[in-house]
Amino acid sequence: TAWRVLQLGGSELDAVEKGCGQCEIDQCDGSVGYGGSPDESGETTLDAMIMDGNTMEVGAVADLRRVKNAIGVARKVIEYTKHTLLVGESASLFAVRMGFPYEDLTTPKSLSLYSNWLNRSCQPNYWKNVVPDSSKSCGPYKRPEKVICKEEQTISQRSAHNHDTIGMVVIGVGGTVASGTSTNGAVHKISGRVGDSPIAGAGSYADSTAGGAAATGDGDIMMRFLPSYQAVEYMRMGTDPTAACQKVISRIQKYVPKFFGAVICANTTGSYGAACNKIPGFTQFYFMVSSPLLSKPTKQVVECI
Repeated sequence: TAWRVLQLGGSELDAVEKGCGQCEIDQCDGSVGYGGSPDESGETTLDAMIMDGNTMEVGAVADLRRVKNAIGVARKVIEYTKHTLLVGESASLFAVRMGFPYEDLTTPKSLSLYSNWLNRSCQPNYWKNVVPDSSKSCGPYKRPEKVICKEEQTISQRSAHNHDTIGMVVIGVGGTVASGTSTNGAVHKISGRVGDSPIAGAGSYADSTAGGAAATGDGDIMMRFLPSYQAVEYMRMGTDPTAACQKVISRIQKYVPKFFGAVICANTTGSYGAACNKIPGFTQFYFMVSSPLLSKPTKQVVECI
């Protein structure tokens, strides 16, 4: 869809918006768009961002409710406000003012996911150091009188089967770069949680003087390292896109060896690459590429490091 937009004369931002928007409509992997990844109250909320690598403008929404086209709303943040990020109920009100309809994001599938989770005593969840014991109970949770901090789980609750974001980098004929993301976030997340996807430099980053990058994986960990920004800076210094992605993954590995995550990178000449962290069940990363050198969109694969 994004490639078709470019071929029909659309801008790089148009391509990112329509491409990510198609994934929202298709409910890609159940982790983009409506009807997937219900939070711990059973509601599906959306995060998205879009970035213009010429002007460095960013539009983003997080914890967006009852509006399906999150990437479209993010684009309107660039076009009609002086802001960068709108969140929660207020982001939904903004969307309605911009002409987006209120729609229910819940589906029988998301209700089933939520119901099954409740029946499993709300396992897994994202609480820690609370009473009652979050590994055995649904709560409601509160702080204990005496805090005994446990080590964080070192293995991500996400897996290769919970590929959680559409991330896209578009390089125009003249080297113009745009990027974007869209997701419904971590399944069973604590209400109000925002991951890396709508955060500039974390979920994606675009700079028409260097290139673009986008990330996927455990957003709570990924966002601490601004991997997309860092990858673009490596490319600015002349690092090959594949090596830039690998260096970003290696930086995170030093702190969280068993995190689930991957990064895609493309520079202004159209060279591209990707890298991922190798953990059980996730040893390869697949991504799609369209270019004048390819007759059709092509699936690529890299071995995780």
